[in-house]
Amino acid sequence: MADLSKIGSFLDGLLEDTSVPKNVRAAIGRAKERLANPDPNEAVAGAIYSLDEVSNDINLPMHARTMIWNILSELEAIKYGNAGREQE
Repeated sequence: MADLSKIGSFLDGLLEDTSVPKNVRAAIGRAKERLANPDPNEAVAGAIYSLDEVSNDINLPMHARTMIWNILSELEAIKYGNAGREQE
């Protein structure tokens, strides 16, 4: 799960960014907490849900929005990669 730890470090960067609104940082914090779930499928799905809620927030700075979209893309790649492995 090295990918999840890398994503966690990106989320930490957003949590420390004071230009990101508090409600968005709260959602990012929830996403990071959900990534700690021992079940990787639940961890990824929970993080996607939390980040998707705020990805289109009107007050979100463009650099943070881009980073969130990139993180969502990585999480979805992990999610669909895990789903393919379960079906084998």
